[in-house]
Parts: sequence; C-alpha cells; structure tokens
Amino acid sequence: MTTAQLDSTLRQLRLSGLGRSLSVRLQEAAASRLGHGEFLELILQDELNVRQQRLLENRKRLAQFRGLKTLEDFDWRFNPKLPKKEIFELAAGKFITEATDALFLGPPGLGTMPGPRLCRVA
Repeated sequence: MTTAQLDSTLRQLRLSGLGRSLSVRLQEAAASRLGHGEFLELILQDELNVRQQRLLENRKRLAQFRGLKTLEDFDWRFNPKLPKKEIFELAAGKFITEATDALFLGPPGLGTMPGPRLCRVA
C-alpha cells in the first residue's frame, strides 16, 4: 500500500490523528525495533490524544469563555494564604484515582480572607 493509499484509508476511517503522526511513528518503530503491538499502541494513543484535544477545544468553544486562565497564569500574590502546592495537586486529579474526596472549607464569597483550606477526606 502506498503512502497516498494509506492516507486515503486513514481519512475514510476518520483517523486524522494517526495520519498526522504515522510517518514519525514509522521511523521511531524502525529505529527502536518496536514490535507490532507496541507500534499499534503508540499510533492508537496518538489518535486518542488528538481526539481528546479536539473534544476539549470543542467544549471550550461551546462554553464561549471570554478568556482562558490556567493555574500557571494565576497571581498567587493575590492571596498568599492559598495553599499553592495543594491546589496544583487537586488540579492533577490524583484524588480521583485514589478514590478520595476533596473539600474546600472557608467563608462564603470570594474566598479571599482568611484563605480557604483544602481538606482531604479518606
């Protein structure tokens, strides 16, 4: 099968993520002497990553956010009492895989004073 035929087949199967990374993955597989299963796992993971990214972009577009902010953009000087390390841990979602709960405690409102506390519930 030629590259053009393969590209056409990938388009018909709607595997655009795989199509974008295939040439690089083929070189990587040859250089690393990957087995068929390992190669298949890599290219399918590429496709999943592209689909997840596309889904996230669509959700952001549909939500019509005025601007996106990340934790890296957050001004931690705004409230120095915020537990930065714990907030980043919470954002990583580790509590979900550990099947534990996360609970924010603090006064109602903006949470500016006296900084909210993050409690872990086992």
